[in-house]
Amino acid sequence: MERIKVNEIFKSIQGESSFAGRVCVFVRVAGCNLRCSYCDTKYAYEEGKFLEIEEILKKIKKFKCNLVSVTGGEPLLEKGVYKLMEKLVKSGKQVLLETNGSVSIKDVDKKAVIVMDIKCPSSGEDKKFLQENLKYLKPSDEIKFVIGNRKDYLWAKKAIKTFGILKHKILFSPAFESLKPTALAEWIIKDNLEIRFNLQLHKYIWNPSRRGV
Repeated sequence: MERIKVNEIFKSIQGESSFAGRVCVFVRVAGCNLRCSYCDTKYAYEEGKFLEIEEILKKIKKFKCNLVSVTGGEPLLEKGVYKLMEKLVKSGKQVLLETNGSVSIKDVDKKAVIVMDIKCPSSGEDKKFLQENLKYLKPSDEIKFVIGNRKDYLWAKKAIKTFGILKHKILFSPAFESLKPTALAEWIIKDNLEIRFNLQLHKYIWNPSRRGV
């Protein structure tokens, strides 16, 4: 049986993306190939337990929730994740995949909604973006920029034009404790950007360092 190294599985409020505010089951896969400066899930770099796909599906089913987010770490580093998403979709779940943009999304189930990062310079990982991923995105998929400062903001604005990605949902989120939400909101308003402003809701509802929320 195929196994996946899982860091945690829990039910909470979806804090980001256009699905923010929805009750959601999170499957956090262990392991990541990037080391972003603002990473808030460093505990998922190595920490995890191997579970068979059927075990994961049983745990998800117990939560009685239709929305499932497969996140990390970087979930696409685990080959079994593709089959997990396929089975979740077939079972009628609405599936979100949160990915850092550095691993190919070509083989992701077409019914899953991809929420893909394009890393800005302050992350320290902006050179790792796999540009060919853009051609595999569906109109329903979303692209997220985590903004750490004014330089990131200007860089992201330019990237939107360079990549021609406005047909997708574009999300700008302030890096928690690095950029004040009011500053980012005011820049967006002033420039009339056709994007969605995002906050990590879970960090405002609960203690930002708390896990499993």
